Amino acid sequence: MTAPFTLDDLARLEQRLTQLEQRVQAVEDVNAIRQLKAQYAAYCDDHYNPDGIASLFTEDAVWESQGLGRFEGREAIRAFFRSASQIFTFAIHYSLNGQIDVQGDTARAQWYLFMPCTLGEGNRAMWRAGVDHEEYVRVDGQWKFQRKTSAPLFHTPFEAGWAKTRFG
Repeated sequence: MTAPFTLDDLARLEQRLTQLEQRVQAVEDVNAIRQLKAQYAAYCDDHYNPDGIASLFTEDAVWESQGLGRFEGREAIRAFFRSASQIFTFAIHYSLNGQIDVQGDTARAQWYLFMPCTLGEGNRAMWRAGVDHEEYVRVDGQWKFQRKTSAPLFHTPFEAGWAKTRFG
């Protein structure tokens, strides 16, 4: 026959349960942010679906990419993406090596972007790569982009490649 649980045993179990709940929540948050990032890429690859993309951002979000501009607020972001499919007539967004740090209802991440694409001007195939720095916030139980900043590593013609022409 085993001895009944003591109050200390119950306190330890409660503490352990709380820790496990926190760890599960952290994993769920990271997965939700990965899904948010994947949905963003899918909307971009869907001819830069402006309404879909805008729905992923907070009302006061900032989207910035060197060479493309800085847009403050969900409506400004939506307006930019209404014409983005004229800038890039084709694109596949690969988001790689995400490093996500969740702190309660906010989070930060760094991602590498690799993007084969076609420029509308001149119908030119290009290779693009960069680093995305992102901030997120949980709004009504859902993660949203608060800030998205992209810094280029290279943007080069397909036929030249990045070894010969890093920015072309």
